[in-house]
Amino acid sequence: QVQLVESGGGLVQAGGSLRLSCAASGRTFRRYVMGWFRQAPGKEREFVAAISWSSGSTYYADSVKGRFTISRDNAKNTEYLQMNSLKPEDTAVYYCAADHIGGTSGEYDYWGQGTQVTVSS
Repeated sequence: QVQLVESGGGLVQAGGSLRLSCAASGRTFRRYVMGWFRQAPGKEREFVAAISWSSGSTYYADSVKGRFTISRDNAKNTEYLQMNSLKPEDTAVYYCAADHIGGTSGEYDYWGQGTQVTVSS
């Protein structure tokens, strides 16, 4: 069982930056692929980024490639999403997720409660 708690969301102007964190419980954090997803009002949840257990592989949605960076610290059981050059269209609730397999489809076993990111124009 893994419990995930996101933090770091907030209101930022377009072009600004935010860093999201996801703290995980449990000693098996390092065994999981970690991901970030987001859901804007009236839209379906979409994949943002994912990182392998060893941090050796990272994956990004085309819409955030070059602006967002996913990372993890297995010693701290924490995942991060550094978001730069934010755009109003990045406004959404951001969720971290954990799964043994991972991927971009959203079929993750564990989810956080979400943190709101609002980008003003």
